[in-house]
Amino acid sequence: MKNISLLFIIAFILGGCNKFDDDINLDPNLPSTASNTQLIANAELSLPGLSSSPQAIYNAQFLSETQYPNLSLYNQVSHSFYSFYTGPLMNLETVLTSQNLNGAEGPVQNQLAVAKILKAYYIWHITDRWGDVPYSEALKGKDKFTPKYDVQKAIYDSIFLLLDQAHAMIVAGNISNDIIYAGDPTKWKKLANTIHLLAALRLSQVDAVKAKDEFVKANNQGIMTSNADNLVFKHLAEAQNQNYWYGQVVGLNRKWWALSETLVSKMKPVGDPRLPVYGDKNTAGDYVGLEFGKTDNIGTVDFSLLGAAMIKQDAPVYLVTYAQALFARAEAAKLGWIAGGDATAKQNYDLAIEQSVRQWNNNSITGLAAMMANPAVAYDPAKAIEQIATQRWVHLFMHGYEAWAEWRRTGYPVLTSPQGKQVPTRQGYPVEEQFNNTANWKEAVDRQFGGKDDLYGKVWWDK
Repeated sequence: MKNISLLFIIAFILGGCNKFDDDINLDPNLPSTASNTQLIANAELSLPGLSSSPQAIYNAQFLSETQYPNLSLYNQVSHSFYSFYTGPLMNLETVLTSQNLNGAEGPVQNQLAVAKILKAYYIWHITDRWGDVPYSEALKGKDKFTPKYDVQKAIYDSIFLLLDQAHAMIVAGNISNDIIYAGDPTKWKKLANTIHLLAALRLSQVDAVKAKDEFVKANNQGIMTSNADNLVFKHLAEAQNQNYWYGQVVGLNRKWWALSETLVSKMKPVGDPRLPVYGDKNTAGDYVGLEFGKTDNIGTVDFSLLGAAMIKQDAPVYLVTYAQALFARAEAAKLGWIAGGDATAKQNYDLAIEQSVRQWNNNSITGLAAMMANPAVAYDPAKAIEQIATQRWVHLFMHGYEAWAEWRRTGYPVLTSPQGKQVPTRQGYPVEEQFNNTANWKEAVDRQFGGKDDLYGKVWWDK
């Protein structure tokens, strides 16, 4: 199924070679050989890119550079969002505006619902990295080459609306070509509500009333109930669909990444059973983290390199998980958004850690009880928010952008300042926007960040 994108390209090219004169007026954003569910599948192929990125893991400080420290020193300001718009979002917009949805590929309502859920998820990711971004005027093709930047508050409202619409329109019946859930509408509905719940929590510091209302609504509508509901991208043991980290570490022999000292310091003292999955022992047979951003006395011998399980060719990418939802419920209970106070918070916190261990350890909970009994992990009402945030961060290993967003919101765990540089609070807009979309880029930068398009402006919800 994941070979589908190459088949589209080949078919499109071969088809285009027959009668050039007839094809010059075709819209390149509407491939003549791709059905709507195939476009959805093509959009799904971009999901690993939301997680598999060195800059993402540096912003969350999960891994340290063992050689040639560069990106971990936060030297790169500008990051491009163009591929999201020209790739998965354009595919999804084509589905949502299509006049030719085919009921033979599954209920039309479900095709539209899945497209809305994925669109909301991609837009959520984009706005949390950059702040205000093109939305309402984006994806218009030749009709709008210079879209305005929508304010993040309005974008969040649109995300909630898309997810509400998707939840309401899903009916019985699977859609075709879905490489994530095999078209299962029940799992897509749970995913929609779980994304809604997590996005609502993101607003806890900027608009607690709105955050609580959206959180409770999503929670009541029904979120994930087991790890079987997780949004997971499953790579294949083949070059075309392999894990990014396999290509880097195994394919290119780049042993450039070791577990950070910050991560190991949270896991090793409590006997965390996930540690042997996350990293390998050093040559001395011990788990040792490398100080983040360190530039001298580094290397691949003394520190724990990225674990063998993480660099397998077919290693999965976990994107939205049951454990995340449980951590969110634990925090909501502590905040008083849902009933039960500390008792409910503890229940969800404990279960979140258990489900995280099961997720990472092939459903084994060996070592879990001892870790949960450790005072640093055992639920403590006096420091519950810090505990929840820290354990969520540990759980989100390698999903750097999500962990970084939660760190910005909560401030936990405490991260380091490599070479005196603070952890970024956003990413800079693509440099090309200064020339291709000058007026809208400038207005957005002036409005949000006082005219500075750098790494240290704060997005709307980061208060």
